[in-house]
Amino acid sequence: MKNLSKSLLLGSLALSACTVGPDYAPPETALPPAFSGPVDPSTSGEPVDLAAWWKAYDDPQLSALIDRALADSPDIAIALSRVRQARLQEVAARTRGLPSLSAQAGVSHVELSKNAGLANLARAFSGGGGGGDGTTGGGGVAPNGLALPGTGITTYSAGFDAGWELDLFGGARRGVEGAQARSEAMVWNARDAAVMLAGEVAQAYFALRFDAQQLAVIDAEIAAQQRIVAIAGHNADVGLSPRIDAINARSALNAAQARMAPIRADMVVRRHAIAILLGQQPSALDEQLQSFAAPLVAAPVVPPGLPSDLLRRRPDIRAAERNLAASSADIGVAVADLYPKFNLTGMAQLISTALTSLISGDSLQLTGSALGQFPVFDFGRSKAAIGQREAARDEAYLQYRKTVLGALRDVEDPLAQIDGERRRNGALAQAVADADANAKAMQARYATGFVAEDEALRAQAMLLAAQEQLAASDAQLRQYSITLFKALGGGWEGMAPLPDQTMQEQGASAQTGS
Repeated sequence: MKNLSKSLLLGSLALSACTVGPDYAPPETALPPAFSGPVDPSTSGEPVDLAAWWKAYDDPQLSALIDRALADSPDIAIALSRVRQARLQEVAARTRGLPSLSAQAGVSHVELSKNAGLANLARAFSGGGGGGDGTTGGGGVAPNGLALPGTGITTYSAGFDAGWELDLFGGARRGVEGAQARSEAMVWNARDAAVMLAGEVAQAYFALRFDAQQLAVIDAEIAAQQRIVAIAGHNADVGLSPRIDAINARSALNAAQARMAPIRADMVVRRHAIAILLGQQPSALDEQLQSFAAPLVAAPVVPPGLPSDLLRRRPDIRAAERNLAASSADIGVAVADLYPKFNLTGMAQLISTALTSLISGDSLQLTGSALGQFPVFDFGRSKAAIGQREAARDEAYLQYRKTVLGALRDVEDPLAQIDGERRRNGALAQAVADADANAKAMQARYATGFVAEDEALRAQAMLLAAQEQLAASDAQLRQYSITLFKALGGGWEGMAPLPDQTMQEQGASAQTGS
């Protein structure tokens, strides 16, 4: 037995480098040399730090909200929980192919039948006659150590069991590769959740601020419209203008007032959304988000970099690549089932019928065995499993390609949208300048008596309408820039620390049995 165990051990060492299944290599992805979307020439300046891109908006309140979200959001907590699960699965995979050792202790009692077929033989061995009463003076144990019929024997045991399934063909090693790749994929999924979270908080925050801007503009419009209604009503009363002018002015006032309620409701919804993203109750941030200290600044210019940067920076691409690596390792696990399996087992026990003699060299009992299993015929089940794993690997590769293509589109689309909106924003800024010049001219003419007050008020209303359109365009540019930041994969560096070190320590403890 000792020679057999030694031979198998030497064989396992000789075959330790034999790992069946394909060796994984990261896919080569053809990417364009540059993004095809229009890029603002001003992006040649100082680049934005993608690790904390929200600071480019120069809004401390936004930065504080995103920092809280990355630390306390349920989405991040869920993602980190999945990372911990994957780490523990990796620990479990590493134990496969390693020896196992367990300790055991026990006591057993056997009561022999009086009518057993070997009763007379036992009496003969014990020196008794055929007509004995079936009992012994030593608790039922005869002088030669045999228990007589109708009596019992108690046995005490303590020892160790050891087992080892030799990983001759690398199935366990491929399993570790797959578990490690899936664990890394979970890490990147958690980082992708941080990217999405930071973008969602920023988009909800700036939507809330645009609502506040709209309310301020509409308040000014209502004040102007109320004065116009009063003037139109007075003119109609004295016959200077038809009554329809007063009705139209009142209709415009009603329309402006009607816009207030849905905007206020939208602000409540936005505050609730931000609170939930931060892991708070819906109304927890209502007081904090009633006012805003920092003025709104222009949307930062985002340099997109090179398409190849996405492979390194985007967490979803990194996660897809790790899933592909795991699928490749799964093929090796399935291929290993086509090859023989060898198990070594051993047992060292102390066995005695008395506790007083249990701890003794004479009570030592050793058992060893080696088992080889050789697959012969399973109706193609193993090969079908290999084919299934290969198909899953092909699917993972297609998913990886889809993720890369989607990432390119995620960047190209906002680049085009930002370019178009910047052009529109420039035209709206010119319209505001023209409306402002017209309002000032009309105010000057009203002050000198050349036009009536309602004409100056209408010019002021036109200016407010132009300002509202420009504010909407500015808000849209911020939303597009946030979308671009998300597409570039920035923001995951600010999330809570991953449980890497904790899981490594647990893994070391599990492998050493501590």
